[in-house]
Amino acid sequence: MNVESFNLDHRAVSAPYVRLADRKQLPGGDVIVKYDVRFTQPNVAHLEMPTVHSLEHLFAEHSRNHSDAVLDFSPMGCQTGFYLMLQGEPAYDDVLALIDATLRDIIAATEVPAANEVQCGWGANHTLSGAQEAASAFLSARGVWAEVYAKDAPGDASARDAAAR
Repeated sequence: MNVESFNLDHRAVSAPYVRLADRKQLPGGDVIVKYDVRFTQPNVAHLEMPTVHSLEHLFAEHSRNHSDAVLDFSPMGCQTGFYLMLQGEPAYDDVLALIDATLRDIIAATEVPAANEVQCGWGANHTLSGAQEAASAFLSARGVWAEVYAKDAPGDASARDAAAR
């Protein structure tokens, strides 16, 4: 299928994780990478929409304090995570450091940026505490972010290993 995530066996992954999902080289030579930042286990749990919405606002604003490479931080429709799009090809450890620093900013935040009718299409649909709880839970699992696939996952292990690279 044309959409990368539609080719991912969602039964084989083990959230939370951070996975390189796509790399595109543009005609001018620039590179854009997309990371799957998965907060909850697909088809098992999800984030509530006010939490998703607030994480989107908070991460989009605060991540740009740590990197000029951030292009976008978009929620997944399934409400299990986000796509982080970056310009260039930063090292995986640098991406993890960016996420780590941004989540710490979210935990320390005193408000959700642009959570009002002037700057947001649904300004009332936010929860700072929900975003902070989700950020804290994700950050507490920092040691396993690179472990994308469950050890007993269905499917061919060699295909999973190749996709993880």
